[in-house]
Amino acid sequence: MQNRSASLFIAALLPLLLFRWFLPTPSGQIDFWLMWLAAMLVVGLPLLYAEIGLAHRSQKTPARGIQELTRQADTSTIWRSFVWLTVVLSLVIASLSIDAVSENLLDAISRLGMDLQVPSFALAAVMMVIAGLLSLLGGSTLIISLVLIAIAFVMGAVSQASSLALVMTEPSLGEWARAVTLALVSVGVGTGLYWFNNPLVSPDPNHSAEVGRNTREIATKTVLPIWLTQLFIGSVALIFSTGALTPVATLVYAIGVLVAAAFFMHYASTQIATRFQRFGIWIATLITIIIGVLMVLLATPSVLSVLLVVLSVISALILAIFSGWQMKISHMRKSLNFKSEAIYNVWRVAIRILAPLLIIVAVVGWLSS
Repeated sequence: MQNRSASLFIAALLPLLLFRWFLPTPSGQIDFWLMWLAAMLVVGLPLLYAEIGLAHRSQKTPARGIQELTRQADTSTIWRSFVWLTVVLSLVIASLSIDAVSENLLDAISRLGMDLQVPSFALAAVMMVIAGLLSLLGGSTLIISLVLIAIAFVMGAVSQASSLALVMTEPSLGEWARAVTLALVSVGVGTGLYWFNNPLVSPDPNHSAEVGRNTREIATKTVLPIWLTQLFIGSVALIFSTGALTPVATLVYAIGVLVAAAFFMHYASTQIATRFQRFGIWIATLITIIIGVLMVLLATPSVLSVLLVVLSVISALILAIFSGWQMKISHMRKSLNFKSEAIYNVWRVAIRILAPLLIIVAVVGWLSS
């Protein structure tokens, strides 16, 4: 499903899935909203340009493209670890989403007059297996998951709209840490999903990027629609992510989460199969299922949310350093294809200095809080 719509669907899905883990209490803190907007602009936007720039340069899926890019940059193969971070990160997102919804699902079923008599971790493990099998359907599960989760949010929003109270609190490093985490989560950089679903990227291993580079596309045409979608859906998620859902809405949401997990597992298994062609998609899918089941059995949602933060920060820093410091200036300039040199220089300062620095400040905020 490598097209512009897929990228927009991903941009809308991630905040609805993950925002509630990192919102402050109460969620209507004006200073926190302003910090999130600043993080989206100064951290999220430059990183999104970086990922799209790498996609435009390689025009291959992340597992193949990163190998070509490291050779072009004449740099260490250690930077290829970015792809494996995106694989693990995608599986963490799938596992966290399913692990978190399994307990709510059991409660919803109980409130509807039924009792499954199974522990939540067992239900989560079964859901991971089902998601893995559904991942064989490919990217077609993305739009289904977004529709179901959006319906659940609309059902829950009816009872929450009047309860939002806007307040001003004292800013802190802890709030900045949450704001940056939300920016990384809502932007989805470091997951490789926008690279993988970029319309210029070809899954054909024999595809030559040189042919496509003769007709260049301005990166802004891809980046801004994604970023604006994230901004809008993220604002909605900030308002409605903390409220409780009715049993029926919980059931709809749980099915949406199950199908969304299938999409993330599809990405992970495809990258594994691409890198290790002897495995094939079936063995790669089995690997993702085993890893996912182990995650939901061995880790609580709280542990998985911490792992999500750690991996997101590491992946974002690798993306910033590789695209800003390791890639050749001429390569990134041509890939981004900005209308003026001044705009490119602003991005280069942001990706080389501002974004990494502000992410490190956020890490300090997490550790101090």
